[in-house]
Amino acid sequence: MQIEHDGVTLHVAEDGNPDGPAVVFLHGITSCTDTWDWALPDLVATHRVLRLDFRGHGDSSRKPDTYSFANCVADAIAALEAVAGGPTVLVGHSLGGGTAAAIAQQRPDLVKAVLLEDPAIMSAPALEGAGDGEPNALIAVFGMMRQTIPMLQESGVTVDALVGILNESPGMDGKPFKESMHPDAIIAMASGMLRLEASVLDPVLNGTMDAAYNPHATIPVPGIVLAGDEADPSTIVRGSEKALLAEHSPQIDVRVVAGAGHLIHDSLEYREVMRAALRELLATA
Repeated sequence: MQIEHDGVTLHVAEDGNPDGPAVVFLHGITSCTDTWDWALPDLVATHRVLRLDFRGHGDSSRKPDTYSFANCVADAIAALEAVAGGPTVLVGHSLGGGTAAAIAQQRPDLVKAVLLEDPAIMSAPALEGAGDGEPNALIAVFGMMRQTIPMLQESGVTVDALVGILNESPGMDGKPFKESMHPDAIIAMASGMLRLEASVLDPVLNGTMDAAYNPHATIPVPGIVLAGDEADPSTIVRGSEKALLAEHSPQIDVRVVAGAGHLIHDSLEYREVMRAALRELLATA
């Protein structure tokens, strides 16, 4: 389905049991609804599953110079009000996780519980000084994507051809993607890249991304945060973020996924941790 908000057409994929409780999935920056395909078989019999494409991503429309955190939050709130039909469980990765946390703070009436996968719950400049002052590895990846994605799109490369390239490309762990990521995750990555407005990355890369989530305020709903291992240079949720969650959000259970990086649900080794956390949260929400 599509909804209109702030001059943008937002795509919301709907699957599952229309009479079941709603669960809403929010993807990370550069991604799209396809990244959650793996979760559908577990949920469609019992839940109404909604997946949003943020503006500039996937099948939502583009609006240059509006790719802020606040606009992502406003778009997601508009989608929840238009289609969710009541309080829902929010599941978010990275940008989507930070968006879900901000929604819980700003509109707790719309949220039953949250599952946040290595969420972006820090200011964008903090990415430049993660882990003993070293830049988060995602910054270099985003810089490369900002340059290469427009060229890929202009070349007319197909999703299948790009999957073949990505299969052999090294991830942040140095292994080819095909050795560390699920095949469906690589397909979703390729699909997302070819439908992305690459300028969504500009506020992150130039350090002007606004902070919609307040780390010094409470997340006033139950939830689980899955954080990557701090030994991995791509992990966002580190000591300072964990300390602030412990201080301000006692309903949030922070769990470190030992050995994992930022892409937990994409990983061959760690997706089951995400699946188990989702199952646990939905059973109690």
